[in-house]
Amino acid sequence: MEALTDSQSCAGGKLMRADGAPVEWIISPEAVPYPTALAGMKARAAAVAAGSAPEAVWLVEHPPLYTAGTSAVAGDLIEARFPVYEAGRGGQYTYHGPGQRVAYVMLDLTRRGRDIRCLVNGLEGWVIDTLAAHNIVGERREGRVGVWVRRPDKGAGREDKIAAIGVRVSKWVTFHGISLNVAPDLSHYAGIVPCGITDQGVTSFEDLGQLVSMAEVDSVLRAAFEQRFGATVAGSEESLVSPALASQVA
Repeated sequence: MEALTDSQSCAGGKLMRADGAPVEWIISPEAVPYPTALAGMKARAAAVAAGSAPEAVWLVEHPPLYTAGTSAVAGDLIEARFPVYEAGRGGQYTYHGPGQRVAYVMLDLTRRGRDIRCLVNGLEGWVIDTLAAHNIVGERREGRVGVWVRRPDKGAGREDKIAAIGVRVSKWVTFHGISLNVAPDLSHYAGIVPCGITDQGVTSFEDLGQLVSMAEVDSVLRAAFEQRFGATVAGSEESLVSPALASQVA
């Protein structure tokens, strides 16, 4: 089957598959160690590329940790309060921990237009739509990947980052994805310069006065994802950490 053209797949920030094949939607109920997550998403991405597994979105929380992207600057690690992992994704340092929803996306871009810029735009739009459903205005910023919220209460021109985005593409299949701050301990960000940004802060649903459960956010994330990327179907966590898939990690 031929890939969609950019104009077909990215119209309005949407990256639909022409065949309508659903994406597995997987939620881990317990905190997932970062090395387990990295192996799981690499394995699924390899299986998607090989045509032996469907696309997937994997929603997790992690224990407190820092990850370094391919553009990380050593000086941006201020204090290694938690374990630090080389992530292999784009971007710089970021924090993951309880109260933050991480969504790893394993999508086949050969079916979705082969346009990485369109992918990032779609992921940002996915977050913005989710925030809008909770009466939070999220915005893009030129030259700064992620989603931002204006904070006039902190002063003129101030804004905070509420979601980070970092992806990697191998054989036109994506892995890594987004991290959305629901109710994490924001003081944990003090150990790094988040995403290399020194003149703005970070925020969360809770920090903005929106007290919502992770399950509520997950429900809205799923509906917003389907509007931009197409149908989903419930999947199993075991499919991401099984020995059969793990053996496919390059």
